[in-house]
Amino acid sequence: MAVIGWIGLGNMGGPMSANLVAAGNEVRGFDLSPAAIEAAAAAGVTTVASIAEAVRGSDVVFTMLPKGVHARAVYLGDDGVIAHADTGTLLIDSSTIDVESAQALHDAASAAGFRFVDAPVSGGMSGASAATLTFMVGGEEGAVRDATEFIRPMARNIIPTGGATTGQPAKICNNLMLFINLAATAEGAVLADRLGLDKQVFWDIASVSSGDSWALRTWYPVAGVVETAASNNDFAPTFTADLANKDINLAISAAKDTGTPLEIGEHVATLFQRLIDSGQGGRDCSLIVGLVDGSLE
Repeated sequence: MAVIGWIGLGNMGGPMSANLVAAGNEVRGFDLSPAAIEAAAAAGVTTVASIAEAVRGSDVVFTMLPKGVHARAVYLGDDGVIAHADTGTLLIDSSTIDVESAQALHDAASAAGFRFVDAPVSGGMSGASAATLTFMVGGEEGAVRDATEFIRPMARNIIPTGGATTGQPAKICNNLMLFINLAATAEGAVLADRLGLDKQVFWDIASVSSGDSWALRTWYPVAGVVETAASNNDFAPTFTADLANKDINLAISAAKDTGTPLEIGEHVATLFQRLIDSGQGGRDCSLIVGLVDGSLE
């Protein structure tokens, strides 16, 4: 049994930490949200009142936070992880953040004597609950190897990506492709319907043909076809439009830094921004279909 500190018990961190409890670990969790704390406690997490309490005496600390600014505050602040954890504690950040922030965390951890890996995940809320996430783990080889053992109860796939910060580009580029596929799936689904195709028949064809994608198989934006899709539940979030917009803009920012044109990605980002501007940022990102079928303006 390991003693695990966990910072960030939201839609992803909550079920992920619960899977570590189910595997027999002691998890001490902290979050600023009372609702997140309550849900984590119900799942067996020992909830605490501060970062210091979460990390003190832990074998490993996981963080799952919204943005780079939050990760920097949690790790680098006066009351943060580096200030209170023992240097023998392995630090694992599973947030999806900008590469610059990830580098800052690696540098600060190393300077303070810690081992640190960036280990963002793919699989969404359903994967977090089912312990089927894919982890993309960047860092020093020994730290990555040790992190893998702590990660196993939450993951279907654990893939070393290389040195420090390489997990973040893997996640950013993967999500860029996901959201482009999602937009294409929405357009294809609506057009097929308007051309008179049965929705299930079209999905059966696309899912075994060249139109196939993870977005089509998992997030199909038409109700009554794919069991895991938010379209069956009035687009209650499995991955919010706000988070999708954040992730695709991380890719756009990285593309600008590297002189890489992302014309399709930039267009999809404008679609997510339209969802947010219409007050739908907290709903599922697959609601992008509403911009195709006209149910949203």
